[in-house]
Amino acid sequence: MGAAIEIEDVHKAFNGQVVLDGLNVNFEEDGITTVLGPSGTGKSVLLKHIVALLYPDRGDIRVFGRSVPQMNEDELFSMRESFGVLFQDGALFGSMDVYANVAFPLRKHTKLPEDEIRAIAMQRLGEVGLEGAEHKMPNEISGGMRKRAGFARALVLNPRIVLFDEPDSGLDPVRVSLLNDLILDVHRQHGGTYLVVTHNVETARRISDHVGLLWQGKMVHYAPRDEAFSSSDPFVRQFLAGDSAGPLGMD
Repeated sequence: MGAAIEIEDVHKAFNGQVVLDGLNVNFEEDGITTVLGPSGTGKSVLLKHIVALLYPDRGDIRVFGRSVPQMNEDELFSMRESFGVLFQDGALFGSMDVYANVAFPLRKHTKLPEDEIRAIAMQRLGEVGLEGAEHKMPNEISGGMRKRAGFARALVLNPRIVLFDEPDSGLDPVRVSLLNDLILDVHRQHGGTYLVVTHNVETARRISDHVGLLWQGKMVHYAPRDEAFSSSDPFVRQFLAGDSAGPLGMD
């Protein structure tokens, strides 16, 4: 497999504060990669660059070989249709029930008849275990259910790439484990390139094909999961073990 996403010497600063500092990494196609790192190291900023919500000060981002910063609006619109995105809280529309939230991308981006939209949306809801909850409003369901609904919505356009921005944030350990199993199950069924930004080391251990560690704006380690968890690098060992002793401090 080749690289689905290539990040080449990407720099980004906000008001003089450097967030990405010459970031270089290629994310493999048709696998699950987790990106770990301390808070404020630019993990979510990286995701926003990939979907062109932010643009680099220098460097390039390529998706399936095409430069994202050089795309025009029509090309960006087309590219984004190949993405699914799961945000931290599911990012559901509060005025729509679960079914309408999941069907929304199909109604917005396709001309499919309503019966086909319903079939696809209900299939995805079934895959994430939300049969029977389609008429509930987001404020009537749990945080874990909102994440699953957001996952179903991210999948309805059969994306080639799915981005997860801290999908396990705010969930208790049991629901994190259930969400991880769901991510693995859906990936086994449909494939695709999954890029998961998380703080949760156990999530990385459970679902990853590759693990990246982002620190001070650089990818200081990127390797297959087993190699990452057996690394002798002081930063990698400290972060993955959660130790207080090591190069990573409170600053």
